[in-house]
Amino acid sequence: MAKIDKDLIQELRTRTGCGMMDCKKALEQTGGDMEKAIEELRKKGAAIAQKRAENKTAEGLVEAYIHPGNQVGVLVELNCETDFVARTEDMKQFAKDVAMHIAALKPLYLKPDEVDQKFVEHERRIIKEQLANSGKPEKMIEQIAEGKLKKTLAEICLLEQPFVKNDQLTVNDALKELIAKLGENIIIKRFCRFDIKA
Repeated sequence: MAKIDKDLIQELRTRTGCGMMDCKKALEQTGGDMEKAIEELRKKGAAIAQKRAENKTAEGLVEAYIHPGNQVGVLVELNCETDFVARTEDMKQFAKDVAMHIAALKPLYLKPDEVDQKFVEHERRIIKEQLANSGKPEKMIEQIAEGKLKKTLAEICLLEQPFVKNDQLTVNDALKELIAKLGENIIIKRFCRFDIKA
């Protein structure tokens, strides 16, 4: 196994926020390839998040964000397993980032399964009507409609939106990375966005 340079480990740690040993192992597994190591750490984070998903989240914090000009405000609740994790700087910073994200990208729902079914059916019908005269077979129209509907839901659901701090990740991906880093189940429980002009 190739010896991994300390600077490379530190760079990976800076980019991902993961521990030194995790970064070293990921770089060793990928032969020092930074992008592949980041991907390995993401996979590990997703696996940890899945493992911890059933753990009870009875602690947490509420973050408030008021946009300059006092016209837009956000409250967001994050829950975790222990008050220790709730008080960490990583948790607080993530809550702030999510609150700013909500102010900027205006999600309407937390996740797709919370979207009003009347809205979903209405959107599906509109998309199918738009495709009706395309001359495409019915089966293809169904597939295209579902793809467009999924894209629409991703635009209005917080967890599916590209994260404002790193658009290579969704908010849900960033949450999984935080779970992997802090080693606890963490959920975004709910949010509320206030807008004077809305």
